[in-house]
Amino acid sequence: HVDQSGRTWLATARAGLVRVDGGVTERPTFVSYTTAQGLSSNRLEVITEDAHGYLYVGGGNGLDRFDPATGRVKHFGAAEGLTPGILKAAFRDSRGVLWFGLSSGLARFTPAAERVPAPPPVLISGLRVTGVPQLVSALGERAMSLPALAPDQNQLEIDFVALGFGPGEVLRYQYRLDGSGTDWSALGEHRTVTYASLAPGRYMFLVRAVNSDGIASADPATLTFTILSPFWLRWWFLSLAALALSLTVYSLHRYRVARVLEMANLRTRIATDLHDDIGADLTRIALLSEVAKQTRDTGPLVSIARIARESVSAMSDIVWAINPKRESLADLIRRMRQHAEEVFTLRDIELAFRAPDAGAGLKLGVDVRRDLLLVFKEAVNNAARHSRCTRVAIDLRRDGSRLVLEVVDNGVGFDASTESGGQGLGSMQRRAARLKGALEIASGQGAGTKVKLSIPV
Repeated sequence: HVDQSGRTWLATARAGLVRVDGGVTERPTFVSYTTAQGLSSNRLEVITEDAHGYLYVGGGNGLDRFDPATGRVKHFGAAEGLTPGILKAAFRDSRGVLWFGLSSGLARFTPAAERVPAPPPVLISGLRVTGVPQLVSALGERAMSLPALAPDQNQLEIDFVALGFGPGEVLRYQYRLDGSGTDWSALGEHRTVTYASLAPGRYMFLVRAVNSDGIASADPATLTFTILSPFWLRWWFLSLAALALSLTVYSLHRYRVARVLEMANLRTRIATDLHDDIGADLTRIALLSEVAKQTRDTGPLVSIARIARESVSAMSDIVWAINPKRESLADLIRRMRQHAEEVFTLRDIELAFRAPDAGAGLKLGVDVRRDLLLVFKEAVNNAARHSRCTRVAIDLRRDGSRLVLEVVDNGVGFDASTESGGQGLGSMQRRAARLKGALEIASGQGAGTKVKLSIPV
């Protein structure tokens, strides 16, 4: 067929519609239009042209109208009133009416002037979330919105449909998913799309229809939905996790600082004890040695021996207190009992030492062990040296959240309100204050003495 512009067209049995360019030359070129460009079949039997320049080609799959200027195709079939059958002949008469001979009869078609078609409306006709159908109007939905979906509800299957009102209208579809990508899909005739394993986030699905003239829907159909993140990825959980991590780091930092300060205090305490106790004792030993050398008296030698023993005992207490293997209250009780037995046995003083389950599982810090032991030794030594007692009762017990130590003797006692004494009682009060405890000393002339220390544990 030679069209109104002088171009030659071939209707082929296998290659669809072919345009011949430069047909009178020795080397013409051929341009093919097949089902890939929208034809209903590649097997064509007839070809003709209307007064408006459109080509009509067909075979066994109906009739196609082809626009040579744009390459667009409209299809006519049984839905448009064309009698089913194989097209055998095509002819345009003098009035512009097209006649088609089919294996089943004769068809007449009067082409009308082309009107600008309206954009095809598109609707969402079905929706399934993880295979569960969702409520959709029987007439379709132009815009839909879903409630928030759980993290495992991340598989959606969406059906859509468009309406074409012109004869031979062929509708194709494009869609996109904002939140996952921004590009429209390629044109296609499928009316269902499936999204599987969507990540958490906010999404908007849009679909539009494109008719045979390339006109797209003015308003795409939309579906908006949100897939929630797992709870461990939500802002409140991340905030709590960050807060917990910050508190943990802060606590570890404070613990480390406390340990550093504790070690610094321990070193200071050891240095102070060595300077005050051991240093003072060594100074006394040196002075007594000079006196003994000048006077040739044996009295200072006795004092030197006593001070040396006391220095060894004080040094032993310091070493014991800083030994990490001696941090339990049970170890402290054993050392208390050993010291009390050594002191009172030499003086034939009856000793009753009670500590029923006081040290079960309890750990004590270095400062607590040392100060508690020194308060105890001061009370024991005072009872042994000054009270002239015959019996001493020592009781160590747990009283709720406090540890209570009592040292009671039946000695001569003293008037606590007037007794000035040496440094022993004052030292006991200072150590009790460092332990955040309370020291009570009850005594009277001829009534014995009771020393009670209560500290928090």
